[in-house]
Amino acid sequence: MNRVILAFLGGVACAAAVVAIAEPVRVPVDSDDKGTAYIAPNVNSTETSARTNGATVGVQRPDGSALEAGTDTSGKRPTYSVGAKTGGDVSFSGGAHSDGKANTGVKAGVTIKY
Repeated sequence: MNRVILAFLGGVACAAAVVAIAEPVRVPVDSDDKGTAYIAPNVNSTETSARTNGATVGVQRPDGSALEAGTDTSGKRPTYSVGAKTGGDVSFSGGAHSDGKANTGVKAGVTIKY
């Protein structure tokens, strides 16, 4: 029984590590008490090298509000995106992306912290 529990906990730890690695890396450019400006490169790695396919540039404030804009060049056409979210216990978010032709979309959401 103890081995089953240890195996389960080991699997959960591995899954958590994979999820943590999947988060985009945000490189801070400037930071002060008003917020942090960052760049999040879209990097795809291979066995011997890494390729950058665009990046996202954004600003995040201490209250959780944020604004970002980005480019993804990994497809046939570059895709451009913009997004924003409010801060606080009830946060609203919205964004749009487009490649200038058929690949367009919008998104919106509400996050409630409790």
